[in-house]
Amino acid sequence: MKTAKTTSSEVCTTQEAAHILGISVSSVQQLVEAGIIEAWKTKGGHRRIPLAAVHAYKATPGSSADAAEHGRSSPAARPGNGRTAVLVIEDSRLQRELYAGAIASWGLPLDLVYCDNGYKALLEIARSKPDVVLADIVMEGMDGYEVVKTILNDPQLQDVSIAIVSSLDQDEMAQRGGIPAGVVFFPKPVNFDELRGYMRACCARRERESR
Repeated sequence: MKTAKTTSSEVCTTQEAAHILGISVSSVQQLVEAGIIEAWKTKGGHRRIPLAAVHAYKATPGSSADAAEHGRSSPAARPGNGRTAVLVIEDSRLQRELYAGAIASWGLPLDLVYCDNGYKALLEIARSKPDVVLADIVMEGMDGYEVVKTILNDPQLQDVSIAIVSSLDQDEMAQRGGIPAGVVFFPKPVNFDELRGYMRACCARRERESR
């Protein structure tokens, strides 16, 4: 966190930042600790966050605040509509564009949200609990493998379908603990025909559960 100072009109508390972003105080604290939102502490130990940093994060595509502001669907917001919420965790802009183009052409009832790093993904998962998580493995900071392990260790997320995507070979995957039970693996470059089949199965599951 930064140690520079600024005027009181240009900063806010953690609680005020949480209100602006529409997320929890603990989520703001995680973003600060991860260095995604800059902040500093006063001599009394109180965290101060520049308003400019809060609004910059809010405007970031794929952020939890951005998702909420633009009304991206979540299971809680779309009861019984039979659509499947998919969170794609991918730090490559080109790969995200490939996903978007391919998935849009399939005509499946999918609602997609993209996150470009693991920290944002965990916040989005806590906020919306997607039906499916498609995670790249190798990313800066918190990688997709850590996100997947977090999901698997949370009983409230046991119904989330998980697929991981990576260019790592079998030995490299084994060094990271291997492919967890119940997780589908897609090697890069992605075979979009196989991915379409997987997503079709996820949509069928969602439709059965929404009846």
